[in-house]
Amino acid sequence: MRGLVWMKDGGAEYAEVDLGAELTAVGVAIGTDPVPYRLEYTLRTLTGYVTELLSVRVHGVGWHRAIDLRRSLHGTWSCETREEGHLDGPPPGGDMNDLGDALDCDLGMSPLTNSMPILRHGLAVQEGRVDLVTAWVEVPHLRVIRQPQRYAHLGPDRVRYESGGFRTDLTLDDGIVVDYPGLARMTVGEPQSRPSVGPTGA
Repeated sequence: MRGLVWMKDGGAEYAEVDLGAELTAVGVAIGTDPVPYRLEYTLRTLTGYVTELLSVRVHGVGWHRAIDLRRSLHGTWSCETREEGHLDGPPPGGDMNDLGDALDCDLGMSPLTNSMPILRHGLAVQEGRVDLVTAWVEVPHLRVIRQPQRYAHLGPDRVRYESGGFRTDLTLDDGIVVDYPGLARMTVGEPQSRPSVGPTGA
């Protein structure tokens, strides 16, 4: 289990991440665009980093939204939503029928969920390129939409990410995104070598 912190231009994110053959994480984020909000999430994947559950709670002054987004073993997506108060913009949730070929969720403004396709295909350590579809969760509205994405290996711990007309080069450590230009950069708790243990003196 590792505690990771990303700083953003409009906020910050903290996540406790357990990474093995599967990935589980609980996290909290604050943001300012389009309105100030506080967000909490729980993420759980199956072996191979295929999404099993993304549960998100977000609130601001006078409003609250929540979704439980799930993918079954048979590849069927479902989404339960709740909302209170008023937030300008689309309602939470979306058409799950559009997501039949998606293996991954992608939580908006969170660099952690970009790590799952990279880990599954080993793109931080080996050559390759993959085109895929994600269940993208817009923040803070929690609208869920189908989003095509592409990831391509550039070099050790360097992967190019593209979606629509957007493109950026991600830096990773142990498959986790540590630098997402224009979005977030890890500052505390970065994966690092364990220091050697030796005698100490006064």
